[in-house]
Amino acid sequence: MDQFIGEIGALLVGNRSFRGDDPHKGTSKEGEPFGGGWSGPQFVLTHDAPDAPVPGVTFLGDLDSGAAAAKAAAGDKCVNIIGADVARQCLEAGVLDEILVFIAPVMLGDGVRLFHHSSGTNVRLERLSLTHAPRAMNLRLRVIR
Repeated sequence: MDQFIGEIGALLVGNRSFRGDDPHKGTSKEGEPFGGGWSGPQFVLTHDAPDAPVPGVTFLGDLDSGAAAAKAAAGDKCVNIIGADVARQCLEAGVLDEILVFIAPVMLGDGVRLFHHSSGTNVRLERLSLTHAPRAMNLRLRVIR
C-alpha cells in the first residue's frame, strides 16, 4: 500500500464513500485519505454538495467533469478511485486503465458489489502483478480495450 500511495496524484471519490465509509471513523485519522498517509486534491461526485466548503475537496455533479478534473490534477501520477459505484461508472465509460484490489481475509456482510454489471458485460483484464503481504494479497490488473 505504501508504494501505491506514492503513485497517487488525485482522488476521485463517490459520495457514499466520502460521507461515511471511513475505515478510520472514530480515530484521530478520520477524514484523512489513507489515514493521513496521503494528501492532495480530491474530487467528490455528488448531486448534493455540502453548504460549507471542505478544504482540498472539489464537489462535481457528473462523472465526465470529475474524471477530467482529477486526471488534470494528478498530472503524471494516477487517479485513485474510491467507491465501487464510481469505479463501475469509470469502467463503463472507458476511463479506467487499471484495477488494484487488496484482498484481506475478512468476510463482509454488506456493501456495494465490486463492478456490478447489470447487462453482464465481460471485461477483459491482464494481470500486472500479484503480491503477498503478511495479512493480504494485492492484485493489479490492466483493463484490456
